[in-house]
Amino acid sequence: MPTSVQRTALIAGAGIAGPSLAYWLDRTGWTVTVVERAPALREGGQAVDFRGPVHRRVLECMDLWQPIHDRQTRLGSHELLGRDGRPRAVLPAVMMSGDVEILRGDLVRLLYERTSPRVAYRFGDAVTAIADDGAVELERGPTARYDLVVAADGLRSHTRGLVFGDVTMRHHGYRVAGCTIPNVLDLAHRGVTYSRPGRGVSVASARDPAEARLLFVHRAPPLATREREVIVRELADAFAGTGWEVPRLLDEAVRATDLYVDDVSTVHAPRFACRNVVLLGDAAHGGTLGGQGTSVAMVGAYILASELAASPDDLPAAVARYEQRLRPYATRCQKGAARVGGFFAPRTRPGLWMRDAMYRALTTWPLDALFERLVTGAANDLALPAAPCVGVTPSAA
Repeated sequence: MPTSVQRTALIAGAGIAGPSLAYWLDRTGWTVTVVERAPALREGGQAVDFRGPVHRRVLECMDLWQPIHDRQTRLGSHELLGRDGRPRAVLPAVMMSGDVEILRGDLVRLLYERTSPRVAYRFGDAVTAIADDGAVELERGPTARYDLVVAADGLRSHTRGLVFGDVTMRHHGYRVAGCTIPNVLDLAHRGVTYSRPGRGVSVASARDPAEARLLFVHRAPPLATREREVIVRELADAFAGTGWEVPRLLDEAVRATDLYVDDVSTVHAPRFACRNVVLLGDAAHGGTLGGQGTSVAMVGAYILASELAASPDDLPAAVARYEQRLRPYATRCQKGAARVGGFFAPRTRPGLWMRDAMYRALTTWPLDALFERLVTGAANDLALPAAPCVGVTPSAA
């Protein structure tokens, strides 16, 4: 239950993790401000999925289960294609899109609409300094003291760096590029992945039948620059001579307005809290791709708010329990990000052959039930605490 003293929180990051926590804190009596460096919501990005009873419980407690289903991509099976473009294995929907999948931008919009009537959002602003007493300096806003400061501003969190210093970012030998393109392959509720050693291209239908989601994954060192011209040239060089529909898809990627490129990396923070500053979502345990980052961020927000509600007058104890509950779960889920490059783009021809053979076997009776447990196991391996909103009236605007 909320304390009689009005608590204040500043959350850096208006993506998934930040607004999720804002939702819960508002409902347990906190006054919440969210700052976001971008001038408006970042509504781009690929699809994100939720799988298993843990994810479902969090979404149902937030009254998001049905709204997400209403906006789902409805992606079905996913084919692993051979060099001739024919299927070598067909993966069930649960592996690639979980129980339900939604475009990241649609989820960002849902969370913002749920929180903005009562939570203050400051776009085009960022945290520049955090003092030991909780006083926070902003680029464009007044300095103020907050009971809780949350770094929820992504893998390369600027806010995290102000207090925690450099945190290990482990590069896993791959680079990923993604964007939205016209549905040039006429895919309907399905996806395909074409792989050659060290290179993989994945295309999947989107909620809009006229669009598709495109993903390139390839072996590469860490990015040396984020200049678009250099990134596009390196991407074209990496996939030159790959065959199949790749030249056509590269042309579409170059024209895309939402093209993003990043290293396949994971965050390894030695601790999730320092003084009154807490790491949440990708800033604490993120992975570029394949680590269930969105769903774990929302689970983490639920747990942090629950522990704060259980100990309203003992912030250090609440945050310690949050890390104790979440870290093992997040670490298990994060392992998917370390393996994702090898799934889309096995390094060698024998490795590619073994991948196809393994998934062909795992998706065939009697191993199909085992396969489903394997792809959902990490997501289910957590006992959630009581919902933080039970019996609590939302704070006033």
